[in-house]
Amino acid sequence: MTRPREQLISVDDTPYYHVVSRCVRRTYLCGFDSDTGVSYEHRRQWIEERIRLLSSLFAIDLCAYAVMSNHYHLVVKLCPEQAKQWSDREVLARWTSLFKGPPIVQRFLAGEALHEAEHRYVDRTVAVYRNRLADLSWFMKCLNESIAKEANREDDCTGHFWESRFKSQALLSEQAVLSCMAYVDLNPLRADMADTPETSDHTSIKERLAPIFNLSEAIQAQTEQLFLRQFPVPLKPLLNFEEAVRNEPQRGILFSLNDYLELVDYTGRIVKPGKRGSIPEHLPPILSRLELSVDEWLAEATEFEARYQDNRRAHLDRRRSAA
Repeated sequence: MTRPREQLISVDDTPYYHVVSRCVRRTYLCGFDSDTGVSYEHRRQWIEERIRLLSSLFAIDLCAYAVMSNHYHLVVKLCPEQAKQWSDREVLARWTSLFKGPPIVQRFLAGEALHEAEHRYVDRTVAVYRNRLADLSWFMKCLNESIAKEANREDDCTGHFWESRFKSQALLSEQAVLSCMAYVDLNPLRADMADTPETSDHTSIKERLAPIFNLSEAIQAQTEQLFLRQFPVPLKPLLNFEEAVRNEPQRGILFSLNDYLELVDYTGRIVKPGKRGSIPEHLPPILSRLELSVDEWLAEATEFEARYQDNRRAHLDRRRSAA
């Protein structure tokens, strides 16, 4: 039996999540349909644009992503502390970038004088919007709803575009975060869509190495599609690698980018056909820091979804038992 999303997502347990959304039946998210001869490759660009703009508006950091032919992967970090630092006017500006908002909110933003009761209404509304802007379900609603509407409009059809609500997996350790990020960044290579990770279009690893995201073009495209009303914030970068543990709150990923790139490249070489038995004599520095054997790491990276689905069930069982 499915469980309410609030029982599956808990920032108290972990801020990191692996998210997947898949199209219904044989619907194409992107890619080329050999049966009809229709190419949907252009959709990758506006999906990537939507992901980056929403991450900037929400209190959600983007660790990794990959846009595939009939699904996409995200690794995100929920950051409710960011939303708590925003002023009331900033919260409303962010929310009304996506939705028109009630008339009283529009009047407040326009600088009109409000009665005391109207101010109380605005205060309650700000509290609701602040929570939503830190909520993964609202982030995914804003992402998937716009993709479905634009795809259906383009295909001149109606009905479901996604096979179900998004699937989320809690990443309960640094090891889980890194193995999931590597799994996501290597998805196009596994599908034979690219020869190397750095040439995998519409992935986070390529964007980290050779940034090409054009903010003005993204804003224009999303505005023309009627999914963006304004964009009052700077573009949020992908979550950074902090390289070392510090005696202060850690906001980024606790390893260096160079180590991560070596890790992804190493893992990709091992799992490619004809390379499984070819283990290099040296190990990436990160493996020794995580105290993982080669076999254990390869199992983590190549069997990620199955392993962490089992881990998530076990974690939920423990929470139910404790309750």
